[in-house]
Amino acid sequence: MKMKKEIIVYSISDSLGGTSQKLLAAVTAQYPDIIFNNSYRFPFINQEEELLDILQDAVKDDALVITTLVNSQLAALAREFSQSHGLSYLDLMHPFFEIIQEKTGSRPIEVPGTLHRLDGDYFKKISAIEFAVKYDDGKAPQGFIDADLVLLGVSRTSKTPLSIYLANKGYKVANLPLIPEVPLPQVLEKVASHRLIGLVCEPEKLAKIRINRLDSLGLSQETSYTDLEKIYQELDYSKMVFKKYGASIINVSDKSIEETAFLIEEHLKKMSEDR
Repeated sequence: MKMKKEIIVYSISDSLGGTSQKLLAAVTAQYPDIIFNNSYRFPFINQEEELLDILQDAVKDDALVITTLVNSQLAALAREFSQSHGLSYLDLMHPFFEIIQEKTGSRPIEVPGTLHRLDGDYFKKISAIEFAVKYDDGKAPQGFIDADLVLLGVSRTSKTPLSIYLANKGYKVANLPLIPEVPLPQVLEKVASHRLIGLVCEPEKLAKIRINRLDSLGLSQETSYTDLEKIYQELDYSKMVFKKYGASIINVSDKSIEETAFLIEEHLKKMSEDR
């Protein structure tokens, strides 16, 4: 079977980043033989240091960078960095701004997020994104009590990108990495089972993902982190945890973030109807 090509896409915005997502969805539909991995989404970027850190990671991942930065200084920084580092870069805002200025002489106000009305849904989405960042990667497990969802899984099963994606839909999501040597937080026992989602991946696929990640960071690939036998053990442990706490399980091996998120939303709807 022919393997699909994969392109890693970094989306960077000084607001929610919805504009780039709509474009990417339209483009993705035109390339059924290419996997567009848009796990890396960075909303509310308004500091040069933040932007440079993200762009440096994008170089390591050989990513395509799409920005919707209305701030001209940040956009210029992203453009110059990309040109000097050979980074594939698409600015969705400023080329259009320049055309408008040529025709009218008017400059944009450069205020992020003016597309969105400041209604209840907007503030709910902002709150959910802040929640996902605060309770990412097992930080402050007490947040599990207030979460709409708690994602469980071993390293590199898409917990963080899923958390951010679902947060953009207004869900408060926390996630917890499952490591056999690290005790589980007791607060997990207080979380209703219908709010627990266990993420698994085929061992060989997971090993490849981890190897690629270490390679992108310039690190040695020969570690227990990428050892297939160790990965089998980690996944067996994670399934024991899922069974103990009654978590619903989703295999993310061949699924995009969007597909997994859809399954999670369907699960929540079903649970809501049953209660």
